[in-house]
Amino acid sequence: MKYTISALIMLMMSCLTVFAQTPSPTTNYTAKGIVADTVSNVKLENASVSILLAKDSILVSYTRAASDGKFNFPKLAPGSYILLVAYPDYADYVEQFKLDGAKTDYNFGTVKLSLKSRLLQEVMIKGSAAQIKIKGDTTEYDAKTYKIQPNAKVEDLLKQFQGIQVDKDGKITAQGETVSKVLVDGEEFFGDDPTLVTKNLRADMVDKVQLYDKKSDQATFTGIDDGQKTKTLNIKLKEDKKKGSFGKASAAVGTRDFYQGELMFNTFKNKQKFSVYGTLSNTGKTGLGWNDNDKYGGGSDNVTYGDDGSVSIFFSSGGDELDSFDGRYSGQGLPTARTGGAHFDTKWNEDKESVNGNYKIGSIEVEGTNNSININNLSPTLSQTTLSDQKFDNYLFRQKLDGTYNLKIDTTSNLKLTFGGTLKESDTRQNFNSVSRRNDTLQNDNVRELTTDGNQKLFNASIFYNKKLKKKGRTFSVNIAPSVTRNNADGFLKSTINYYDRSGALDSTTNIDQYKVNDLQSVLLNSNITYTEPFTKDFSVVLNYGVNINNATADRRTFERTVANGIYNRQIDSLSSDFKLNQLSNQAGAVFNYKKGKTTLNFGTRAAIVNFQQVNRINNMRFDRNFTNWFPQASWQYRFSQQKSFRLSYNGNTTQPTIDQVQPIRINNDPLNITLGNPDLDPSFTHRLNFNANSYKVLADEWMNLYGSYSFTTNPIVTNVFTDTITGRSVIQSFNLPNRQTNNFYGGLWYNRKIFWGFNAGLNGNINGNTFYNMVNNQENRTKAYSYSLGLSLSKYATKKYDIRVDFRPSYNTNETSLNPERNSNGRAYNLSGGFNVYLPFKIQIGSDIEHEYQAATQTFADPFRRTIWNASVTKTFMKQDNLRLSLAVNDLLNQNTGFSRSANNNIIYQNTYTTIRRYFMFSISYDFNHMGGGVAKN
Repeated sequence: MKYTISALIMLMMSCLTVFAQTPSPTTNYTAKGIVADTVSNVKLENASVSILLAKDSILVSYTRAASDGKFNFPKLAPGSYILLVAYPDYADYVEQFKLDGAKTDYNFGTVKLSLKSRLLQEVMIKGSAAQIKIKGDTTEYDAKTYKIQPNAKVEDLLKQFQGIQVDKDGKITAQGETVSKVLVDGEEFFGDDPTLVTKNLRADMVDKVQLYDKKSDQATFTGIDDGQKTKTLNIKLKEDKKKGSFGKASAAVGTRDFYQGELMFNTFKNKQKFSVYGTLSNTGKTGLGWNDNDKYGGGSDNVTYGDDGSVSIFFSSGGDELDSFDGRYSGQGLPTARTGGAHFDTKWNEDKESVNGNYKIGSIEVEGTNNSININNLSPTLSQTTLSDQKFDNYLFRQKLDGTYNLKIDTTSNLKLTFGGTLKESDTRQNFNSVSRRNDTLQNDNVRELTTDGNQKLFNASIFYNKKLKKKGRTFSVNIAPSVTRNNADGFLKSTINYYDRSGALDSTTNIDQYKVNDLQSVLLNSNITYTEPFTKDFSVVLNYGVNINNATADRRTFERTVANGIYNRQIDSLSSDFKLNQLSNQAGAVFNYKKGKTTLNFGTRAAIVNFQQVNRINNMRFDRNFTNWFPQASWQYRFSQQKSFRLSYNGNTTQPTIDQVQPIRINNDPLNITLGNPDLDPSFTHRLNFNANSYKVLADEWMNLYGSYSFTTNPIVTNVFTDTITGRSVIQSFNLPNRQTNNFYGGLWYNRKIFWGFNAGLNGNINGNTFYNMVNNQENRTKAYSYSLGLSLSKYATKKYDIRVDFRPSYNTNETSLNPERNSNGRAYNLSGGFNVYLPFKIQIGSDIEHEYQAATQTFADPFRRTIWNASVTKTFMKQDNLRLSLAVNDLLNQNTGFSRSANNNIIYQNTYTTIRRYFMFSISYDFNHMGGGVAKN
């Protein structure tokens, strides 16, 4: 009776509304969705669903959800509306939407309602409009409820969002996790770096910002959580901002011949986006985003092998023995970078088909010096100290093209095609001058020059097809991924070494003049078939099987001059090899998944049977190897609420030796450190346990993350370094240490919340450590390294007024070896940094940031290290929308930016000082242009 009276009243109101409105000539627009409980996902039958006019909340249409929770409004006129969903004991759900020529059918998907008892944890309402909505696992921010400055970028908008922090470089942290992907209307935008969007897209174009954990393609399709998630932001544009063009141009010149410039142009037309950009700089800026310097060299170019671990296990990280430049810039040296790129994406055929493509081109040159002190503890009474001066000049040119095509074949099947190709050319020039002493006596000195010219060609593709079968939860998918890689390099090694006897007198001299040629090729084909079978509504299994093929050749030759003609045509067989590698892997696995209510449990294993054959075509030596890799896994997650969860996981994996560890060939790029192969190496096995607990309270804007990991490795592969105490020459070879276990652990706590006067306070502390082994002149050496740190931060962002931040992080590091326990590199350190921006009258902005670093003296290094880097700028904007900006800035005002690092590995302690960018003044001018929605945007 209750529902009947309510329905009668709503029907009468609907009739009055019909007479009160002017009918629209077009009423073929629709809106639909499903109503369900946010936790149990139970469909809420008979839920009240209403459509209201946005401008005055007059009822337009009304219905009730069917038994499966579905609702549908088939005949609506174009306009702006409000969806209102109500159900007894549940909080009302309210969402605005718009129907027009660009969107005639609006699908709300699953509208999840929260019990009122969970309301304070799940939903925050502020003012007359909802700033934040929690819809399932998605947190949605309404951009129009936040104030923005004229010409502000998405990054400025994000700084105001609860639970999101943006650091001075633009790196985004959301609810304690790093955001590694930013989408625009659900599509990738250049793909590599999230700040390509946040630093360049205008804030006034944004309608909503959605924050969620993006699942893998396989998990999204099957609905079975595989644990692979990426913290993602999706920028939803306003409908009237999806057509037009915008961009920016800037140029800067500075003292000491520093310069910087960039140009970016974007044009959007409904479902099509096209963008181009270019940069030119010698200030350390290698692209448009905060971490382009890490990715420029091709971190994303590396071929992605199968997840069974069987394909890439015999490939070394370097790829070849010749030192080549990978294009990464991490502050060492003086860089000159030129980059450019283009992006295009579109949808058609009622969004059933889409393409997304990117092209990048660029070059980077880095030159500078590196001075190092290496202390090699050979015994409690003997150490070797090496002072080395390096001069380098490295160059890389790269082109990269990648694309994705998606096809929704029908409601049950999809096809995704991806490809990527990269061309690289590199030139490396390195000169070394080193002196080594045994305790206080001269041992050797070395003048060495190594030059390398290389080129690399990479191509990879994948075909991913998935199909939902008749039974709910039963799916089938196929993934085929071929790839081709070729590395060619040639170079010269020239070296003169003087050896001294125990008294420090010259004993002998060795001269090396060699020409090296490397040709490495690899053709891979990875395949994987996955089948999911639901036993019950809560319990299912994922079965997979794959065949992986790797055919490769590794031709490495070293030549020396002949006396007769002076040509490098005499091959040195001990330093040459021509290997053919054939590898066939069959991998299969089963992973069980249990998910009910707040609990998710996964457990299972994968195994790969690998047949490996290596033939040395120079001496016809053959090396066959058959082995099995195991990959057990288990995880348990309990979700107390949408914003509070705990996860515990275990995984184990077999690690096979790399080809450089197995291959019996000497590598003598550094004649004082010779590497030998060991064909008798056995695999090691690593056990790893991880836990993570997080909590986010919307009302208090408070989040906490507690995490930790512990792993240990049995039968570890370690190095045996035999150092001749007379000459100082070292021979390095890997071997197994079956009676020892190496271990590694880390853990920490992140806590952040709003406090008094709108300040955001953060506390984080972490600890990490490891115990590992190596052999020094056949003596076992155990190294224990631990690090402890505590961080405190305070920040505040006031729109159009100021922003301020302060960070303080003290730490203490230990590094002790059993071989020489009296000599260690234990020491304390701290880092203090801060910055501010203040917006003054007459459109003037001043900003500054400062960072002070301190590392105390240790037993090994008697001198402490101090460095203060202070940057400042003043900016004046012009025009109504602040489109034109003039800025004067100074980098490293105190001229203290000295490149410096300390580290330890096994029984060796390192200290490096290197060339880096120091003080300069720079004047810049930039102009932002915007013609979106048919005209200049107004804030």
